[in-house]
Formats: sequence, structure tokens, C-alpha cells
Amino acid sequence: MGRREKETERLIRTLNNHLNNIHETLQVLNQKAASSLEKVSWNDVAQMGEQVSKQATVVGMLWSGESPEAKAIEENMAAYFNMLQGFVLLSHGSTVGAGPTLSSSIHASVKQVVDSSFKLMMESVTLYGSHKKDQENSMPQFVGAVWEACSALKKTPATNITAIGRAMTQVAVSMKDVLREMKELKPSSSDPTVEASDGAPTQADDEHQEDDDSSFGDLGNDLSSEEMKVAQLGIGIVSETLAVIKELIRTITGLLKLENPNDSGKFVDALERLLKLCQEIGVQIDELGASLYPPQEVSTIKTASEKILSSTNELQKDVESFNSSSEAFFQACNGLRSSLKQMDSELDCLNTSDLEAKLQNIAVSN
Repeated sequence: MGRREKETERLIRTLNNHLNNIHETLQVLNQKAASSLEKVSWNDVAQMGEQVSKQATVVGMLWSGESPEAKAIEENMAAYFNMLQGFVLLSHGSTVGAGPTLSSSIHASVKQVVDSSFKLMMESVTLYGSHKKDQENSMPQFVGAVWEACSALKKTPATNITAIGRAMTQVAVSMKDVLREMKELKPSSSDPTVEASDGAPTQADDEHQEDDDSSFGDLGNDLSSEEMKVAQLGIGIVSETLAVIKELIRTITGLLKLENPNDSGKFVDALERLLKLCQEIGVQIDELGASLYPPQEVSTIKTASEKILSSTNELQKDVESFNSSSEAFFQACNGLRSSLKQMDSELDCLNTSDLEAKLQNIAVSN
């Protein structure tokens, strides 16, 4: 075994030791930070991330010319992981008083920095072992990944309210996607020229059939007039729900001054409950949207509407407990309840019509 091979093996062992140490340190992040710990500002964490980013630049500069010596790589590795370990520990201090949503955001950001750092250092050792001359083509990519991860720290939410507000916004974004799809639902064609063809297919019919085959019949373009009415009511429900989420986000944003680190997490728990209710509503909106495609699932639509109403009532009850000025939010809730009531009435009418039709068929058959 030559000298370079032996040095490469030593670098691999050293790298593995550093990786094991960092993995052990990362376990700290999985533990809830004790309230007795001093709260670390997320701004301090982001500044530490800038130092990690600069250290990554140093790693890249080692490979800007000729292949560096193994000792230089080893020393650089030690400095890098020492800084990375400090970054992880500092990040843990920022989770003091953090609820599940904020903690999850912090963990994801920290993990991205750590993962990109791992890949950078592994690439450095791999390049040394392979003794390649194209290192200038690979290292910038790995250094850049660390830069991006460290830069993203500045966009990570620093408070529970911000983290939960963003999570609610994601629920709203998903609802907008459902709303867009619902607005694409169309009634069945009633073109008189189709009826006048006496069933004989024309060239235009053949071409249209080919289009239908390629798009699987344009699912959602053949609703009956009754189904279209239900779909329109569904669109109203989703629109009103979006208004509720929008006003809820505005409301909790104004509650920042109410967050008290000495209340044993009661305020944060209340915010987390609001988020959970929003997410439950989001699930039911998905169910509602999927049920509007023909043949419409009336029972599923009715169940989804009932669950949305229940969660909305719970939302309003919880917001009222904050004793804050939320008139716009309460009005939005009332608007949603009105839309849900209209849907309930329409579904009851459909069930009555279906029953009458069945009874009439029975009478005719007898």
C-alpha cells in the first residue's frame, strides 16, 4: 500500500470519528430544551451559520490549485467540525420555549446545514483518495450547497407565532389548489348537433373521441345540473374557508405580545391547537373536493361539511379565549357557516328527490 493510500485511509477514519461525534450532538436536538436553559436568539444561530459558510469556503479554496496535503485536509476537517458542533449546540439553545411546529422548522434548517457539510467533507476526502484533477468542477457545487443551507437560516421562523402562521399558510395554499380544481368542473355538453346525428359517428366525432381517449374522458366535464349546483356550493365553502384561515393568521400575528415564556407553554399549546384544527379542516376540504367529481358522493360531502363546521366552531371558541379584537375573523366564520348551511339544505333536497324518484319507480313497476 502506497503513502497516498495510507493517508487516505487515515483521513477516512478521522472523518468517521468526526461524523460520529456530530451524530451524537444531533441527538441533543431531539430532546426538548429545558426551560431553565438560557434562550438563544435565532439571529445568533444565523450568524454562527455564516461562520460555517465561511469555513466551507476555506475547504473549497484548498482545492483551488494543486491537490492539498493530507495534513492540511485533516486540520481543516477538525476546524470545520468543531465549528459545526458549536452551531448545533447553539441551535438547541434556540428551541427553549419552542412548540412542536417551531422546533420542527429549526431542526429541518439545522439538518440541512449538517447534511450539506457532511457531503462537502466527504467529497474532499474522496477527491484526495482518487487524486483527480477535476476537483475544481466538483467542489464549488458542494461548497455552494453549504452556502445555500446557511443562507436559508435567515428565513427560518424565529418565533412560535411565525412558525405556526407559516404552517397555516401552507394549509391555505393547498386549499387554493383544491379551489382551482373545483372551478374547472363543468356541466355535460348539450350541443344539439350531437343529438341530431342519429347515433351515426362523424369524422369530428371520431376526432373528439380520440381526444377523450387521450385525456381519459376529461374527468369532471360531465356534471348534471344538480351536481353543478352542489359543486358551486362547494366552491363557496372553500372560498369562505380561505377567508377564515386568512383572518386567523392576521389574528394570531397580533398576539405576539401575549407570548409568555413563564406560562408553562400554555399559550404555545393554544396556538398549536389552532394549527391542528386548521389542518383538520384542510383534510376535509380535500375530501370535499374529491367528492364533487361525478358520480358525486353525497354522504362524503355531508360528512366533510359537518366536520368543517365542527372544527370552525372550535376555532372560534379558542380564538375568543384570547380576548383579542377579532371581529373580522368572527365574520369570516359566520360566512363559512352560512355556506355550509346552504350545502346541507341542498343535499337534503337531493336526498328527498332521490327518495321520491325511487318511490315513483316502485309505484310504476307495480
